[in-house]
Amino acid sequence: MSDDLTSALRDLAADHRTPPLVPGAEIRRRAAVRGRRRRVAAAGATLVTAAVAVTVAAGLLTGSGSDDERPHRKPAPVATDSARTPAATVDLSRHRMTLDGRELPISAGTAAHPTPTGSMTVVATHREKRMPAGEFGLDEYDLTLPWVVELRTPDGGTNYVVALTYNEKAPGKMDVTKGWIGLRPDDARTLHDRLEPGDVITVRAGGPAR
Repeated sequence: MSDDLTSALRDLAADHRTPPLVPGAEIRRRAAVRGRRRRVAAAGATLVTAAVAVTVAAGLLTGSGSDDERPHRKPAPVATDSARTPAATVDLSRHRMTLDGRELPISAGTAAHPTPTGSMTVVATHREKRMPAGEFGLDEYDLTLPWVVELRTPDGGTNYVVALTYNEKAPGKMDVTKGWIGLRPDDARTLHDRLEPGDVITVRAGGPAR
């Protein structure tokens, strides 16, 4: 009886067995494909990580250069600022410059070439500067003058305060320049060392000597 029951159950199970949806060979093939995809994805992630690391390292190396390797910004032009307290004032009619409470004799422009007036902004100071002879009314030679202060006039022009080494007797007595302000060499050095770009010199109107 038991043998007949066992045989009957096996026949029933065989009749109702559900075949696999995918053959075994196909399952193994798909498993192999998934394995290759996982390996490719892992390799790609490794490459991306390495690329990011190289980029970051390159950025750090670029940023660690010296200041000489970096581009330098050009300083903005210094505009004339009449609101600033002047570092020095010039009275053309008296042939005097007032600096830190001291009065320094000056020579200015002639009647034909008057010195500009108003608030002048210092744009540069020069230990020495080569000046064209024509600016001094000299026809033959350029001059290299010490202690030169370069100014910007209210109309955007350029003017200078110079040491009159070629005529040291002129300051305080006569006007001999083509608009520049001339000082004795020692006074010009004092002014040069006192001023820096952005400082203001106020030049007051006055009738230049003829």
